[in-house]
Amino acid sequence: MTDTPVPFTERDYAERMARAAREAAAVGLSGLLVTPGPDMVWLCGYQPTAFTERLTLLVVTPDSEPRLLVPALERPDAEAAPGAGALRTTDWRDGQDPYAAAAGLLRPHGRYGVSDSAWALHLLGLQEALPLTSYRALTTALPMLRAVKDEHEVARLTVAAAAADATYEQILSVRFAGRRETDVAADLTRLLLEQGHSQVDFTVVGSGPNGANPHHEAGERVIEDGDMIVLDFGGLKDGYGSDTTRTVHVGEPTREETRVHDIVREAQQAAYEAVRPGVACQVIDRVARAVIEKAGYGDHFIHRTGHGIGVTTHEPPYMVEGEEQPLVPGMCFSVEPGIYLPGRFGVRIEDIVLCTQDGGRRLNTTDREMALVS
Repeated sequence: MTDTPVPFTERDYAERMARAAREAAAVGLSGLLVTPGPDMVWLCGYQPTAFTERLTLLVVTPDSEPRLLVPALERPDAEAAPGAGALRTTDWRDGQDPYAAAAGLLRPHGRYGVSDSAWALHLLGLQEALPLTSYRALTTALPMLRAVKDEHEVARLTVAAAAADATYEQILSVRFAGRRETDVAADLTRLLLEQGHSQVDFTVVGSGPNGANPHHEAGERVIEDGDMIVLDFGGLKDGYGSDTTRTVHVGEPTREETRVHDIVREAQQAAYEAVRPGVACQVIDRVARAVIEKAGYGDHFIHRTGHGIGVTTHEPPYMVEGEEQPLVPGMCFSVEPGIYLPGRFGVRIEDIVLCTQDGGRRLNTTDREMALVS
């Protein structure tokens, strides 16, 4: 597969906005109000060069063309966005009331979905200008809006995953023992950038007892011989995310460390094999959890089994108990069970998985056996 992505066209963005408008109407919304962030990038390709207090608002409704309200000084950038031709751009100037300008684009009694990235400042301003309007968070109102990827999005995610895999293969050859976690994290950052990532979102290096904290990133702890190390890293390449986790060991592992790693690997494999259209997201979590609970470590699997991925590295849908949304071909998400033993070590194994017409396909293909490093 080529590393050069197929560019998204004005037509792609027009179709996305039209679908968003239809889905909004289907759940009883007057439309969507989208502020700068991943939803705006996905819908029209516009990302302001700087996030400021000035109101920027994309209004998508089923009964009119999409409209983008921007500060006047940012209008040239907005009109250069790849989806700009599929919408109508208007502006407001410093000294004017942006919420009065926005009010003219909305229904006085409308019910709108609002992107999760909206500032409270802007939502409160809209409520004051139009006190009879009401709002719902977009993740709650349309949780599947960005979840199903088209072939070009899948291609970008596949290339991003391959770049993360290449990073993992390279990191195995660096020295771990005697170096700080932050040193290895810096190696991961460098390698991801060399593999074409434009943005590195996280580089988790959890050695020894630090690996028992799923949200530990990298600290000043010096890695020792005999450490189990959780490596979880990813970012954006060509606008789409990568995210993978492998657990490695400095020198020979103990029998218990090997057993725990094998349990997590079995849970990850079982959850992957459960992926198919129509299966509820929560089932993927249940399958992984059942393996770990049967082995006696259920209390030490303390997070969801997975999350969606696309223009951000973490987004809906979530593979977690209570999420009844069925899997649909084109959905991409992580499968990442783990076991965490406080004060001792942790193990996590993560792949990005694509739901296909007849099952699942891993986008990450590196070996899931425990790698030994020096």
